[in-house]
Amino acid sequence: MTRSPQPKVIHHDESPVDIEHLRQRFPRWMQRFLPSGGGDHTDDHGKDMFGFTIFLLSESIIFISFFFAYIVLRVYTPNWVPTGVTKPEASTFVIINTVILLASSGVIQLAERSLSRQQINKFRWLWLITSLMGTYFLIGQAIEWSHLNFGLRSGVMGATFYILTGFHGLHILSGVILQIIMLIRSFIPDNYKNSRFGVNATTLFWHFVDVIWVILFSLLYLW
Repeated sequence: MTRSPQPKVIHHDESPVDIEHLRQRFPRWMQRFLPSGGGDHTDDHGKDMFGFTIFLLSESIIFISFFFAYIVLRVYTPNWVPTGVTKPEASTFVIINTVILLASSGVIQLAERSLSRQQINKFRWLWLITSLMGTYFLIGQAIEWSHLNFGLRSGVMGATFYILTGFHGLHILSGVILQIIMLIRSFIPDNYKNSRFGVNATTLFWHFVDVIWVILFSLLYLW
């Protein structure tokens, strides 16, 4: 006895906002971060990316809170730099470290594009290079910390510097770990044939931490 085919389930978007119409107004490179069809039940990738984007927005609120707190403390704290302490400077070492991190955003973008074109070996090499560049940044930051003549207890300046750079460094470390996981999963046959959500989300996360570093670099070293 043959079974009759199951009727197709239609997901109706009951949101008061026309999500699909709103999505079409965004640039094409941004549309992939929003669910298509107003949250079509078959668009798992779009819904996952949208959820991850919301997560990054929540992370942005945390960083923005830190930025405003730093600015207020910097403006209203007398003797911001304690006596006998040298404030952080944009030395050649710090600038090189920054350039390496920002350049890694371009490399990871090329890696993601290579995977979308099914160039798996090229993806692996570019992805590995991104991980190494992120690791280089973390090692460079640790070296910088070891050469600073102030610590976490060196007034408000010391406390805010280590909290801000340390919290950002934790995100860099998380990004490198995610990259290693995605690289390992690339060796599973056909793992990325139907879905590349992990790679897309990790790429977006890496762009996020790079943008955050540009703001931190401006506040901590250039101001």
